[in-house]
Amino acid sequence: MTQYILKRFLLIVPTILGSGILVFFLMRVIPGDVCLIRWLDFGTHKDVALLHLCRDELGLNNPLYLQFFEFLKGALTLDFGVSMWTGRPIIEELQPRFELSLQVTIMATLITIIVAIPLGVISAIRQNTWIDYIVRTFSIAGIAVPSFWLGILIILGLLIGTQHIFNEPWMPPISYVPIWEDPISNLSQLIWPAVATGYRFSAVTARMTRSALLEVLREDYIRTARAKGLMETVIINRHALKNAFLPVITVIGMEFSFFMGGLVVTEQVFNLNGLGSLLVESVLNADYNMIQALAMLIAAVFISVNFVIDVLYAWLDPRIRYD
Repeated sequence: MTQYILKRFLLIVPTILGSGILVFFLMRVIPGDVCLIRWLDFGTHKDVALLHLCRDELGLNNPLYLQFFEFLKGALTLDFGVSMWTGRPIIEELQPRFELSLQVTIMATLITIIVAIPLGVISAIRQNTWIDYIVRTFSIAGIAVPSFWLGILIILGLLIGTQHIFNEPWMPPISYVPIWEDPISNLSQLIWPAVATGYRFSAVTARMTRSALLEVLREDYIRTARAKGLMETVIINRHALKNAFLPVITVIGMEFSFFMGGLVVTEQVFNLNGLGSLLVESVLNADYNMIQALAMLIAAVFISVNFVIDVLYAWLDPRIRYD
């Protein structure tokens, strides 16, 4: 087990390095010039001398290998410099947005786990009963309904519902407040996007849990356990769920990673300034430094989650080993 974990951990280094190289060179291939966008945004005419001076200040005229070593040094020291668009340190730009996205991700993932796994297990155990049909309807509806559209319905429901009940419409707070400063204001703002995204991925996870458990329940060792007279709860809890959880953990891990930077439209609906919105703004502004930092951050999240999934795989199924 220790050797397996060590090998998987050592694979993180070349994966992150490869991601960094790919991100850096792709940013130099795609069209876009932050200096040109900056001057046009300020309403001034394009001046070749000013553009050249701007590129000199940002280091864009340096040889490519020097830019790469500077980027690599910043990635290793977690110092990605300053934003080419705002001029502020990237760490200061990322910190509040990372906190917001991480909290929404954790809340949405918890909602997914709490809702999806019990529903998927019940649906598999009660296959082709009215309970199974209700859970499958719930899952199909969740997959069919986009998260941002559900978010709009939630906001309209809050406005209309509070208007009828309290004679005064209410909306979630617009400005983000960390949970340790004002928990009530924080949760009243972030619980709704977490519910909107959590419902959709609960549907996906519930379907995966149901199909995985049904497949395990048809295995020979499950029939043998029933023939030995074991109780159904013992069979499900001790023998079936461990093996059925392998694909479910993968789905939950991928959902968690996607939540960190992929909720662009949902963030716009709830007016959240998270990592997804920041990534879109940085691409529009051709802010190389910010895009590289965000891409490396999201890649690090994906790689870390995959490492945790590999460890959980080895814990759930001792047969999984890489010698």
